[in-house]
Amino acid sequence: MKAAGLKNNIFKIVCAVSSVSILLIVAGMLVTLLVESLPAFREFGFFNFLTSSEWNYSQDIYGARRPIFGTLLTTALALIVSFPVAIGTAIFLTELCPEKLKGSIGTALELLSAIPSIIYGMWGLFVLAPFLEESVQPLIKKTLGNLPLIGSFFVGPLTGGVSLFTTSMILAVMILPFMTSISREAFNQVPPILKESSYALGATRWETMSKVVMPFTRLAVTGGATIAMGRALGETMAVAYVIGNRHAALDSIFSPYVTVTSVMANEFNEASGIKLSVLFALALILFMANFLVLSLSKKLLGSRS
Repeated sequence: MKAAGLKNNIFKIVCAVSSVSILLIVAGMLVTLLVESLPAFREFGFFNFLTSSEWNYSQDIYGARRPIFGTLLTTALALIVSFPVAIGTAIFLTELCPEKLKGSIGTALELLSAIPSIIYGMWGLFVLAPFLEESVQPLIKKTLGNLPLIGSFFVGPLTGGVSLFTTSMILAVMILPFMTSISREAFNQVPPILKESSYALGATRWETMSKVVMPFTRLAVTGGATIAMGRALGETMAVAYVIGNRHAALDSIFSPYVTVTSVMANEFNEASGIKLSVLFALALILFMANFLVLSLSKKLLGSRS
């Protein structure tokens, strides 16, 4: 009995230490970012730093507005593109797909999520970027480019495919497996009696999915999209390859631009003094944004309806 009690106490201590260590690591990262960011916030002011778009190497004047805006815009475009594809794939796997194909498609999705981001970046730079520039960009110019007021935003120069648009498409592919897997799991949790009752009342498959399954799983699906958004916000290497890292006003989605992660990846090695503090400040902003996004996703996934 004494030996069993000793083992139980050791087990409790090990579990407690492991849990506390995770909190300490996160707290240590946060404290480090805060301390290293203070010189930048003192130099430029917190709100002025967030709202300023100036990025002047010679005068050591830096603002975070363009990197933050680029991060939000690429993430939003990636979600707009990948969300319907993820939902459609999840519906196909749960309702329409033959049993023989489910394993192959599931394996392909797992492979997509396991591919290193640097591979995505290389694929995006040498394969996707030229394809988008030659085939997709002219089509968007002919259609959306003719819209009043916002049409000019969809008409841009030829830049070899290195642009905000290419970055968004790569992010869309990268976050697709996460949204699909969570949506698929949510659809599988729908009680069969709900769908059977819908079919018994004469509803079609489309009506059952749109009026029964989707409302029942809306919070879980939204939580999955939020988790994917967190992945897109923090992606670095793939973004750094194709975004262009251009600190200038964004006149088109086909122009090179910057994100928080691309600035950190491309400029960290050469940074010193106040610029290094600026990069830590950007890292702190990204850290807090991901924390809020993941907290929201956890709350949504923990809700039923």
